[in-house]
Amino acid sequence: MDVSVTLWVLTIVGLAALIAVDFFIGRKPHDVSIKEAGIWTVVWIVLAALFGLGLLLFSGGQPAGEFFAGFITEKSLSVDNLFVFVLIMAKFSVPTQYQQRVLLIGVLIALVLRAVFIAAGAAILASFAWVFYIFGAFLIYTAWKLIQEARADDEDEEFEENRLLKAAERRFGVADRYHGTKLWIQQNGKRVMTPMLVVMLAIGTTDVLFALDSIPAIFGLTQDPYIVFTANAFALMGLRQLYFLIGGLLRKLVHLSYGLSVILGFIGVKLVLHALHESGVHVPEISIPVSLGVICGVLVITTITSLMASRKQEAEAAAKAEGVRKGEGSEKDSIDV
Repeated sequence: MDVSVTLWVLTIVGLAALIAVDFFIGRKPHDVSIKEAGIWTVVWIVLAALFGLGLLLFSGGQPAGEFFAGFITEKSLSVDNLFVFVLIMAKFSVPTQYQQRVLLIGVLIALVLRAVFIAAGAAILASFAWVFYIFGAFLIYTAWKLIQEARADDEDEEFEENRLLKAAERRFGVADRYHGTKLWIQQNGKRVMTPMLVVMLAIGTTDVLFALDSIPAIFGLTQDPYIVFTANAFALMGLRQLYFLIGGLLRKLVHLSYGLSVILGFIGVKLVLHALHESGVHVPEISIPVSLGVICGVLVITTITSLMASRKQEAEAAAKAEGVRKGEGSEKDSIDV
C-alpha cells in the first residue's frame, strides 16, 4: 500500500484530534461509570470499523483485511495488558477518580513508544528478510511461555517496577501522597515527582514489554507500517474505556492465556511459512481471510469456555461454602444436645 506523506500527516492529526476530544471530555477527575465506559468503547470500535471501511473503499480488500486482522489481534492482546494495569493500580493505590487520567496519559506514552518499535521493525524487515524467521520463532516461544504461565496459575502475582522506573524514582524522588492530578510538586525545597506521574510511567513503560510480542505478531499479518501503526493506535486508544468496562470480568477470562497462545503460535507459523516462501521454498502461505477467521474463532471459543469454566468454579465454591455452613450448624446442634 503506497501511503503518501500527506496521508500520514492527516492520519496523525486526526488521531491527535480524537485524543484531544477524549481528554477534554474526561479532563475532570471522576469515577467512570459502566455506561460511560460502554459508550466510549463502542465509539472507538466504530471509529476503527469506519477506518477499515475507508481502506476497503480507497485501497481494496487486501489492506482492509490486514487492518481488521491486525486490529482484532492487537485488541485481544491488549486485553492481557489490563491484568497488569489492575496490578499497577493496586500497587500504587490510585484513587478511583484519577484512574482514567492515569490510563489516558499512560496509553499515550505506550503509543509513542510503540510507534518507535514499529518504525524500527519496518526498517529491519525491509533490509533483512531473514528476520521473519526470528519473529516467527519468538512468537512460537512466547505462545509456549503463555501456556506454561497459564498452567502455573499463580494467584499471588504482583507488579514489580522495572529498572528505568526505579532509576527515575531515585533520581527525582517521589512525594508521599497524591496531589490531585499534579505531576510535579515542590517538597522541602526540592522538585519531586508525584505518585500520579510514577504510575503513568509504570503503565506506559510496562506496555513496551507487551509490544515485544504484539508488534512481531501484527507484522506477521501485514508488513505495511501504516496499517501496523493505525491498528495499534485504534486498539490502544480504546483500552482505557475497556479497563473500566470489563475490569471486573477479567478474572472470569480464565482461558484467555490459552487463546492468546494459540493466536501467537498460529501467527508465528504464518511468519515462518512466509519467510520460507521469500527464500524460494515452495510452501503454502496462509491468507488474510484465513488468519482473520482463525483469530476470531479462537477468541469466541476462548470467551465461551472461560465463562463456562468460571460459572462452574463459582458453583463449586458456593456448594463448598454451603457445606461448610451446614457442617458448622450440625456441630453447634451436637454441642447444644
